[in-house]
Amino acid sequence: MIKNVLKEELANSLAMKRNFQRELSRIPKGSLIKKKIKGNVYYYLVLREKGRVKFIYKGKLNDDEIKKYNQAKEYRAKYRKSVSELNKQIKFLKGTLRGKKSV
Repeated sequence: MIKNVLKEELANSLAMKRNFQRELSRIPKGSLIKKKIKGNVYYYLVLREKGRVKFIYKGKLNDDEIKKYNQAKEYRAKYRKSVSELNKQIKFLKGTLRGKKSV
């Protein structure tokens, strides 16, 4: 009885992890930074590609675009945290179902 509940919970956790990872892949990569050059403000998108930091010039952005990038950054952090928690839960459930840990 308990084993069936744990198997169901494991299946749900794996499905949730796939959904979070799918959402993570849809969110634009990188972080927006602001540089002040000769009194003018310019924005750059900073991201890693093949282990190197890459700056992509975005120019002068309006408030809506800045808000969009900041919101994407928040969502990415939230989804990564959720995936990390699910990984711990999945590891625990798999160990419990193998009989190494008592319920």
